[in-house]
Amino acid sequence: MAIDPSQSDRRRPAAAEQAVFRRGTGAASAPDRLPLAYVLPLPAEADADELTEYLRDLSRWVDVIVVDGSPPERFARHAAAWRGLVRHVPPDPALRGRNRRALGVLTGVALARHEHVVIAGDDVRYDLAGLRAVHGLLDRVDLVRPQHHVAPLPWPAWRDTGGTLLRRALGGDSAGTLAVRRSTFLAMGGYDPDVLAGNLELVRTVRAYGGATANPAWLYVRRLPPAAGRPVEPAYDEPARPGWLLAALAVLPAAAALAARRPGLLLHAGVATVALAELGRRRAGGARVFPAHTTLAAPLWLLGRGAGAWFAVGRRLRGGAPAGPAGQAAHSVRALRRRHTERRPDDLVLWVETGAAPAPVRADRLPH
Repeated sequence: MAIDPSQSDRRRPAAAEQAVFRRGTGAASAPDRLPLAYVLPLPAEADADELTEYLRDLSRWVDVIVVDGSPPERFARHAAAWRGLVRHVPPDPALRGRNRRALGVLTGVALARHEHVVIAGDDVRYDLAGLRAVHGLLDRVDLVRPQHHVAPLPWPAWRDTGGTLLRRALGGDSAGTLAVRRSTFLAMGGYDPDVLAGNLELVRTVRAYGGATANPAWLYVRRLPPAAGRPVEPAYDEPARPGWLLAALAVLPAAAALAARRPGLLLHAGVATVALAELGRRRAGGARVFPAHTTLAAPLWLLGRGAGAWFAVGRRLRGGAPAGPAGQAAHSVRALRRRHTERRPDDLVLWVETGAAPAPVRADRLPH
């Protein structure tokens, strides 16, 4: 597991980190419920029939809160199907923001009865071992970013897995699901519900607040591929990471130059990309969840990401708004740290309003 060393001194040896997961795996058949809340912000287009079976399993293990933004008729059908399984609520109407998923997260975390909270979309499929591992890690850190993998693997998911492997090889993948301490979440005031990349914004907000984060590359959580007819979510976090954006913009010009002058080098570059993806696949036991053939998708994903980066920049230069309902992708840690530095410990004008004062901001957790 990778714990951000710049944010906390609460580090543990690698063997102890793996032991948390082994304990969770060995106890997967235990009937005990975990003192853990599971917040699921439900989009309007979710497949409720397929989701019900998963919610039935989850409800035996943890306290599940489904924040449902569906239209009234569909909301009523969901309420009838899930009565007795989960807490089924609409987003808090007092909250304002353009990112509907973030509004669901803010609502659900405020309603949670437990300190440890998992945040996951309708396409995420935890097992009990994964929930136990996350629960154990939250005893040590404020936020956990498990590694997601997609199964089964239709074409779009296969291609995107190539990108997942490259990011793993270069230090870490983007978060598909998160887990957070509720006290930290409320004390820092939640996170901005007007940004596109809500998960990235939440991670950066915890870091800006002074919380410890963990990115356990060995903790795998399955995601379903996008349903037929449901668009693949674009990479909203790219504009918020200038280094990655510049690298993506360089892909197509470099490939075109090599193809025109040194086609042999272009082939070598493709082989090197596959080799790098293989390093990511083997990292932290990843070969057991990422099939070997997914490394071949890495060059295709890289070219697609390069084309997408140029398309996004061109759209912005023509005056178009970035994709999605909100404007900014995510704030920088520096901007978020400045926001926390400027707020008073008794300032309740925050993103989350629960009717009670959030935990006071500790002086040793504010940045200097």
